Amino acid sequence: MKFLVIGPSWVGDMVMSQSLYKRLLNLYPHAVIDVLAPVWSKPILKRMPEVNCSIDMPIKHGKFDLVQRWQIGRSLAGKNYTHAIIQPNSAKSALIPLFAGIKQRTGWKGEMRYGLLNDLRPNQRIFQYMVEQYVALAHKKEAMLHEVSIINIEAPRLLIDKTTQRITKTRLLLSKAKPVVGLCPGAEFGSSKQWPDQTYAEVASTLIQRGNQVWMFGSSNDESVCADIFNALPIEQKPYCINLAGKTSLVEAVDLLAECHTVISNDSGLMHVAAAVGCNIIAIYGSSSPSYTPPLSNKIRILSIEMECRPCFKRECPLNHLMCLKKLTPSLVLSAYDSLLLP
Repeated sequence: MKFLVIGPSWVGDMVMSQSLYKRLLNLYPHAVIDVLAPVWSKPILKRMPEVNCSIDMPIKHGKFDLVQRWQIGRSLAGKNYTHAIIQPNSAKSALIPLFAGIKQRTGWKGEMRYGLLNDLRPNQRIFQYMVEQYVALAHKKEAMLHEVSIINIEAPRLLIDKTTQRITKTRLLLSKAKPVVGLCPGAEFGSSKQWPDQTYAEVASTLIQRGNQVWMFGSSNDESVCADIFNALPIEQKPYCINLAGKTSLVEAVDLLAECHTVISNDSGLMHVAAAVGCNIIAIYGSSSPSYTPPLSNKIRILSIEMECRPCFKRECPLNHLMCLKKLTPSLVLSAYDSLLLP
């Protein structure tokens, strides 16, 4: 059996997709799994031993480009794929396996994909968690409901490259002379997922007082929020807070997150990466819900506020108050931190 998987477009979803690959190999130990996914995801997929190879998807997220999809599909037609699994729910994501002539094409109905998929799963809401929806696609339609549950799913576990880790630490002048706590204060999705920078700064200050150092992670888009957190610290604490936003590649961030004993994060892709490298996780949820995309780890504390208006799943607060985040105080986060470190 040879699978072509059309992978998701977001970091956290890509990390969670590893649970699907693990299940496929549990069911079909000699299967070969190739993943067609955005170029940025190749280093992440290389850290998944279940994946045979990653194939670059040159079409940007949201673009249709029928001609290029046809060309990609025809270029894969001679690869002898027996099965395709399409994780995204869009109609366009199902075109390449069709054009490649792959006989069995499995996915959720999504955008009315009748004819594009011939192993169509009608209602993904029968599963609560996104990772369940992914893993269910490894099973036959008539068996998936009985064989898939969050309690029997293998969590993602990304490999760590010790050589890359050492080189990156040397380049960035990082030391583990003090225990490391990671902060991931950004959120690509929007401000409704972003715990305020001043609360992150209060937590960072307390953690440094307790003898830790703090490494802040994120993309170049997160440089300013990490700078605000750094600038809010007393001058004597600044040497123990390192702003890594925009200074690492995604795969370098994977290796450096593995050096953190605990990571405090918004609901973001880096939260899922941190869980997949074995960190303690304190996950902060605003507009989104841990009932759909929790970090897949047993070393977690999930923080959210029960409010009538959440979860709204909006990028920006529709009521313009962000109380679902502002009511999460630094003391709540620090209490969660202390409970994780209990023997």
